[in-house]
Amino acid sequence: MSPLLQTPKESTAPSRSGRKLARTTMGLERDKKRHGDVEDRRGDTLADEIGIVTTAPAPNGVDLVQESVSLIEYVARLGDFRSTQRQECYSLVRRMKSLLPLFDEIRFLGSAIPPNGIASLSKLKKVFCLAKKLLKTCNEGSKIYLALESEAMMVKFHAVHEKLCQALDELPFDEIEVSVEVREQVELMVTQLRRGKRRKDTQDMELAVDLMAVSSKTDERNADIAIIERLAKKLDLNTVENLKKETIAISNVAKERGQTSECVEQIVEILNKFKQVFGMEVINVSEDPVKPKLLLKSGSLVIPHEFLCPITLEVMRDPVIIASGQTFERESIQKWFDSNHRTCPKTRDRLGHLSLAPNHALKNLITQWRETNNYKSPNTEGLTSPQGSSVKQEEISSLVEELSSCQLQVQRRAANDIRMLSKENPESRILFAENGAIPALVQLLTYPDSKIQEHAVTALLNLSINDTNKKLIANEQAIPTIIDVLRNGRMESRENSAAALFSLSMLDENKVTIALSDGIPALVELLEQGTVRGKKDAVTALFNLCLNQANKARAIDAGIVPPLLLLLKDKKLNMVDEALSMFLLLVTHPQGRYEIGQLSFIGTLVDIIKKGTPKNKECAASVLLELSSNNSSHILAALQFGVYEHLVDISKTGTNRAQRKARGLLQVMKTSDQLP
Repeated sequence: MSPLLQTPKESTAPSRSGRKLARTTMGLERDKKRHGDVEDRRGDTLADEIGIVTTAPAPNGVDLVQESVSLIEYVARLGDFRSTQRQECYSLVRRMKSLLPLFDEIRFLGSAIPPNGIASLSKLKKVFCLAKKLLKTCNEGSKIYLALESEAMMVKFHAVHEKLCQALDELPFDEIEVSVEVREQVELMVTQLRRGKRRKDTQDMELAVDLMAVSSKTDERNADIAIIERLAKKLDLNTVENLKKETIAISNVAKERGQTSECVEQIVEILNKFKQVFGMEVINVSEDPVKPKLLLKSGSLVIPHEFLCPITLEVMRDPVIIASGQTFERESIQKWFDSNHRTCPKTRDRLGHLSLAPNHALKNLITQWRETNNYKSPNTEGLTSPQGSSVKQEEISSLVEELSSCQLQVQRRAANDIRMLSKENPESRILFAENGAIPALVQLLTYPDSKIQEHAVTALLNLSINDTNKKLIANEQAIPTIIDVLRNGRMESRENSAAALFSLSMLDENKVTIALSDGIPALVELLEQGTVRGKKDAVTALFNLCLNQANKARAIDAGIVPPLLLLLKDKKLNMVDEALSMFLLLVTHPQGRYEIGQLSFIGTLVDIIKKGTPKNKECAASVLLELSSNNSSHILAALQFGVYEHLVDISKTGTNRAQRKARGLLQVMKTSDQLP
């Protein structure tokens, strides 16, 4: 507890301000008992947030100090924050806590606080209310929503920082007799806040490309599972418990923004992909994600908690016990195991074995309870096990042996069967690797038979979805051979080779290996010559590789810019967003800015800003802002192409991100004296 909340040591005859503080403190304690913590009830109204003057009694200094301290102590107790905003949250909480010595000195001030001091403290408290609301969102809000809106959240943090600086600047330090030491601490914090605002924000490009890939409505192939798993891990949504909490958080977003809004639909789609990967039932969040369907049957029927499966939250029909001693619905826990998990979904302990033991006692109790209450199970469609989930060890071993057969036809069939079996079944990917399939498949990549090549490279793509297999494949020196197929194979083999390189490049060490094996020029060649699917595979792999700074220069040297420009101009390919995202990554490199910032490209960007889709305009404005921030001549060229009026329009009617980028460009014009 802060010293501010402790009773001060005074004489037996307390001063007027001391008696007033005691009365105020007791009143606050009574309020806490009746309504909960004071900080939970203050500062959440629109009037507080925007500074509207109400008819409430004028605040006094003691109350303002007490309430401000309560707000600081509240945010300090929030604990962990969402990973996408964690750094900013902890920084803001740390700065708020650093103001406690200031309130200590005001609290023990002998003289009355002057009116201008009261006004400053009131403004400071309102800033704390805004900060509390923002920090609560980052503590409790949807992780997927906060990841998608990370840039908008950063703008909100900057707004709080600016308001905090303004409020502290207006404090009359001399009149309230604050010590020189505390004043210097406050001034240092304000300086740091303003310096931080001038620093340029850096986007998590790996998170951006994963979100882009997972949100894609086209070409949902197996390699995407690897992206989904990585994104779920990055957002800490890789456990059943966290996915349940996320479902509830998303329902709150749906209520606030409307269930049919594009943003909510995108969030729900990503959530359901996470659930599919982790063997959970996909539900419609917009209907009622908080209540399990079985609880909608009757408001008066109380279902014993022990009867509910911890995964589906439905009454179990076939309860089984796993190695941790926990009980689950057989089909649900089998899905969990089939998704390559070796831990208990409830305790998170690693399991010694995956055997399932029927819980006959519990099943009998559930049966009796059903009969007594005339309870019928809800429709449980969708809980069936995935096709091909039962693969026998004998079959695995036999197929791996056939890869080394002397008969070409037997090898071809075996490679195709491994390709099919590893497509949907996580368990089979592990078993094939454990039985030596990877070295045999790598060897088949060098065969002249085009069909064997195609089956082998696609099987390696499917096996690479497993992170351990990524390392095994790289250790078998497969990457140079896959790149050779990418250069010289048939088109489908080339496409799947690109997809395999994308999957393998999720490991940072593989990004370097692929680049040093001349994989980037081969991918650029596919970007130029491939089918639409091949171009998509190539640009996705190149994006992932260029998250490595050195690979950006390699991609530019390999001639990536001309084919990307063609993607911008050929609207039939429907790859404008992918191309612009790639450009946005490349312009962060000096060589990229030089290659890209030509007159014709500026004209193309302006054309997209004029006529593109809302998403196209957003991406194009982002690229133009990145270019113009480093070279004002680019903004002059854009003005000559007639961009100004369209930026003004986007700053008012575009997507949230597009509005911010457009305003940024207008600010660049203003500071460089280029406004028309």
